[in-house]
Amino acid sequence: MLILNRERHLNRWLHSVGQHRLRGAASRRRQTAGFTLIELMIVITIILILLGIAASSYRNAVRHAREAVLKSDLQELRKSIDNYTLDKQAAPQSLDDLLQAKYLHSIPIDPMTHQADWVPVFDNVVLSPDQNNSGMTDLHSNSGDTALDGTPYNTW
Repeated sequence: MLILNRERHLNRWLHSVGQHRLRGAASRRRQTAGFTLIELMIVITIILILLGIAASSYRNAVRHAREAVLKSDLQELRKSIDNYTLDKQAAPQSLDDLLQAKYLHSIPIDPMTHQADWVPVFDNVVLSPDQNNSGMTDLHSNSGDTALDGTPYNTW
């Protein structure tokens, strides 16, 4: 009986020692399973830097696209003014004249001001010898902002 008690006691002791080791290993695993605050801060900082670079590139791409649309719209409007002047032998007095004569489907929106607020330029220039009056010869954007190349939009 004494031997049985010793074996039981020894088995209990071995079992408790094994459980203690398992608990220690589990607690060590729990401590190393997560990230430290410094590691998280470094990752967040890197992500914020990358987002800042991406946002800057996106803003420049959008601005470049708006500038391309502005150049295209100005070219189309100027071509319509010239065609109207040559066909009618008189310069248009407003953009509405171009709309009514079907030289434009609609007045485009200025991509810089988001309105159809073009600034017309009136001059005494004649495009043909048969032209009998002067009127609108050019137009510009109403935006006072500066382009990526450093020129003001209202001088384009």
